Amino acid sequence: MTDQKINNGPAVTFNDFSSLFQSLKSWNDYTPDTIERGALNYITSEVTKSATQLVTTGEIVTMGLAWNTVVGPDNHKPALHYMSEIGDTPNEEPTCNKDFIGVDYHGKAVSHLDAMTHIAFQDTLFGGKKSSTVVNSTGSAWATVDKLGPIVTRGVILDAARFAGKEWIEPGTAIHADDILAFEKKFGFMLGQGDCVLLRSGHFARREKLGVWDPSDFSAGFHVDVMQLFKDRKISVIGADGDSDVRPSPVAGVGSPIHVLALPGLGIPLLDNLQLEAVAQKCAELNRWIFNIVVAPLNIPRGTGSPVNPIAIF
Repeated sequence: MTDQKINNGPAVTFNDFSSLFQSLKSWNDYTPDTIERGALNYITSEVTKSATQLVTTGEIVTMGLAWNTVVGPDNHKPALHYMSEIGDTPNEEPTCNKDFIGVDYHGKAVSHLDAMTHIAFQDTLFGGKKSSTVVNSTGSAWATVDKLGPIVTRGVILDAARFAGKEWIEPGTAIHADDILAFEKKFGFMLGQGDCVLLRSGHFARREKLGVWDPSDFSAGFHVDVMQLFKDRKISVIGADGDSDVRPSPVAGVGSPIHVLALPGLGIPLLDNLQLEAVAQKCAELNRWIFNIVVAPLNIPRGTGSPVNPIAIF
């Protein structure tokens, strides 16, 4: 991957990024009772009801990656799975098989949801809380995943690879606000309040054909210029088949600028490492790029996020 062409610009200075963060942050848009849910507040009962009315065929497509226990360039900390009991005890009925699972999911190999407490910028979490004050070895006391609950809304896929007429767009390629406006025009949708916006770069199509690489170094994703559009459209969730950030980062001194603007800035939870090939294919077959999406994170008090297996319902 060392010879990979990078198209992640334009470059952004740290000072300009800090100014962008200040201009975008939405901390004052919420009350003390609602702020820990951030942009999920845009998913009203009316938004959810409208999303469920998108269901016409009843077809279901999952978007979670398979549980990955094999170490590799994109799986530095493999998930754990082993049997804790095997039903081989004689003269007892019924016998029982039990297994254990465990995972350090904030990486590149597990489909997961990031709660707002996952990322701090200059020690500051969403709403202005100091990470060093509210987070310790037992978890977080602020904006945690158990405050988010199930998400039922409209999913919209931004199929950048299909738009480009390719199997995938190359790692290191940035998607810009103007690109999203072009996607809307070509595919016939408009992003709106409460949407869960999913970027398909074709990451896993590339991985299957060309082999594994470390997306911590190279991945397609959003440029920071998309975030004003997402704020204006009142987007509630952002996700991707990568982790939404283009890598290398175009921002000097900030490794994951989309994570910063989304989580501590706008209170928008992120869905990382989604398998979007099947849902993109279904969208193409039906010639519709919107669907009902359901995301149910685990109820983990003080948790920074959760493994998830989002489902699209057509």
